[in-house]
Amino acid sequence: MTVSSLLKLSCAAALLCGLPSYAAGVSASPEAANVASTAAVSYRSVKVDGLNVFYREAGPADAPTILLLHGFPTSSQMFRNLIPQLADRYHLVAPDYPGYGQSDMPAMDKFTYSFDNLSQVVDKFTSALGLSRFALYVQDYGAPIGYRIAAAHPERISALVVQNGNAYDEGIDNEFWVAAKAYWAEKTAANGAKLRPLFELPATKWQYTEGVRDVRHISPDAWTVDQAGMDRPGNKDIQLDLFLSYGSNPPLYPAWQEYFRTRQPPGLIVWGKNDKIFPPAGAQPYLRDLPKAELHLLDTGHFALEEDSARVAQLMRAFLQRNLR
Repeated sequence: MTVSSLLKLSCAAALLCGLPSYAAGVSASPEAANVASTAAVSYRSVKVDGLNVFYREAGPADAPTILLLHGFPTSSQMFRNLIPQLADRYHLVAPDYPGYGQSDMPAMDKFTYSFDNLSQVVDKFTSALGLSRFALYVQDYGAPIGYRIAAAHPERISALVVQNGNAYDEGIDNEFWVAAKAYWAEKTAANGAKLRPLFELPATKWQYTEGVRDVRHISPDAWTVDQAGMDRPGNKDIQLDLFLSYGSNPPLYPAWQEYFRTRQPPGLIVWGKNDKIFPPAGAQPYLRDLPKAELHLLDTGHFALEEDSARVAQLMRAFLQRNLR
């Protein structure tokens, strides 16, 4: 898959971008509100199976906890604007997975880069911090990692906040996933080569800028930091392994959907409706299994917090106040 092909999207995906917002009732704050103070945030590391796992933490330790799980190709830095806006009332914890951000990046012969393994690291991370109950905020890769943990330990999950994180076949039935599905079906060098442009700067920048209202409000620091991480020797091979491992997620969708139906965790879905990776077709099916969930389609792209952290924070405060004690 070439970067240019990513930009040529199907008409069906384009039509989805015009879908209305559901349960909309909170007006967006001025863009300036996204420039939040980070004075309340601490930057720490903890050992998990010998690995240094970096995390951001803020808020009172005895307040309800929110575990924030980032997507590809970023790190906990994707929550840098959101965390300070909630830290007066909630305890927020955002780890970097191995191979991302400031966490260790063990060699591939020392660590298996798979979603099963990343979820085990995050699970052990929560135990190391003594987090016995928490709300989950999941985006992109954070969804399959978080849902593995939720399905295994449903008693720990107090609520779900889903932001462009998929759990339904409809969410990956689009052009972006064609090359990935071919690689899942046949792991060859040729099929892998079609995915490697996704690990280069033009595609990283595209993820941040495609579908936003005003690119002037998107900090170039975001894609620059992410790309620096992927440009480390060996990291692009790690990313390719994780694209292959993403194929292990769709077979688990029925189990995650069963978790939604049987446990009925309170759900808030805040989704950048112009996302070409996970379009709104993946957001709406949540309401089949979580009929009481709120769905808000935001007029932005894949990394919705870059443009709409203030709006998301408002929606979360109202949602969490109703559902967490």
